[in-house]
Amino acid sequence: MPVSPPYRPEPRFFDLGAEFGDAVRPADFPRTILRFRNDRAAASVGLDSLTDAEWLDHFGRFAPLPGQPGPVAMRYHGHQFRTYNPDLGDGRGFLAAQMRDDADRLLDLGTKGSGTTPWSRAGDGRLTLKGGMREVLAAALLESQGVPTSRALSLIETGEALERGDEPSPTRSAVLVRLQHSHVRFGTFQRAAYFERADQIETLVEHVRSLYHPTVEPGDAPGLLAAIVAASARLTARWIAAGFVHGVLNTDNLNVTGESFDYGPWRFLPSYEPGFTAAYFDSSGLYAFARQPEAVFWNLTQLAGCLKLVADAAPLTEALNGFGPAYIRELRAAFLERLGVRSLGEAADQRLLDTALALLREQGEAIRWEPLFHDWFAGFASSARALSGPRAASWQGETFDAFRFALFEHEPDRPERLEHPAFAVPEPEELLIDEVEAIWAAIDQSDDWSPLTQKLDRLEASRQSRA
Repeated sequence: MPVSPPYRPEPRFFDLGAEFGDAVRPADFPRTILRFRNDRAAASVGLDSLTDAEWLDHFGRFAPLPGQPGPVAMRYHGHQFRTYNPDLGDGRGFLAAQMRDDADRLLDLGTKGSGTTPWSRAGDGRLTLKGGMREVLAAALLESQGVPTSRALSLIETGEALERGDEPSPTRSAVLVRLQHSHVRFGTFQRAAYFERADQIETLVEHVRSLYHPTVEPGDAPGLLAAIVAASARLTARWIAAGFVHGVLNTDNLNVTGESFDYGPWRFLPSYEPGFTAAYFDSSGLYAFARQPEAVFWNLTQLAGCLKLVADAAPLTEALNGFGPAYIRELRAAFLERLGVRSLGEAADQRLLDTALALLREQGEAIRWEPLFHDWFAGFASSARALSGPRAASWQGETFDAFRFALFEHEPDRPERLEHPAFAVPEPEELLIDEVEAIWAAIDQSDDWSPLTQKLDRLEASRQSRA
């Protein structure tokens, strides 16, 4: 049995001082009922040995962990649907702690729903229990599909009745803790640029470079931008391969490590639909499924604009121009990984990507997004399984034949993974909106948490099947 690494506190963001964050006090909740604890994630940072009582104390009452200075609400600005907002910042969360994980990465414990801060903007600083449950689910499925994502560490029900305009109220409250590879956002740089603080930009460049992109040379702002561009291209490609729609790709929701977080109005595609949106308020489709690469690139240009305070425009532009080629490379790699086959070179890999998308486009609502990757995982090795399964009638025609030819060119990557029980069932693990609502209904109406627990167990099995 693997031994958890030791807990190694390293609160480096706190060293930046009061110009980057405000010391805050967590809310004093009426109750703390543990609803979810992610012991696998906790084990990666040496926190899995906490008793439930200690867990509630640290992640419900927010008694500081050893070696941690106490919570800080991070300061940042951001473009929200392309409109600049200088009044942002951690309004219902804070940075609670930082520590090294078993891969020697610096990780944050960040909260959501932990109370008001100087940046709450008349909000109540709370999180609905349904919102917390949705974030737990989104992170679990994305992780199972190989998307760089924060992980939900803890969900604690807090015993308050919240009023919300976009869901039935009063509704139950919760506080979430996520484990994430940096909460430094593009908007963190935007705030410094807004105040024309080149010194703060330089401080952030060195902070981010040294802790998250150490191969970049000291003082090399264009090099740092190139690293963030590459990480962001990988993230975006993997969202697309997962059929995921983040919903709110504002500059305060993208960070410097290319790890996605803050899952609000997310959705997964039911079937291929480029204009599919996740947020009911995204009336223009700005953050629709197929527009996510454009949205991420636009946000990267805002980050580059901030760095112009400390670097010349030409190398920053060169770094930005790397996004398109990197995104296409990463999209090919993501589809290969999701289909469980090995690279055969750029031309063959692109042919597989193109034919897979053409098949999904042609089938439309006839097949859902996820079953393609379930039925045809490992390519030729899944032929008998796919052609005798529930979608056998869909796997025919000229477009399918082109996809199958391109797929069968590629050797299976570790086809022994098909022996996992996850591939013995006819349907893949998905998270379409009806299932999410059914899981919540069981909690809301009967306080029945078993559908959520069972779903998370299946998502973990799905993750292991492709590992």
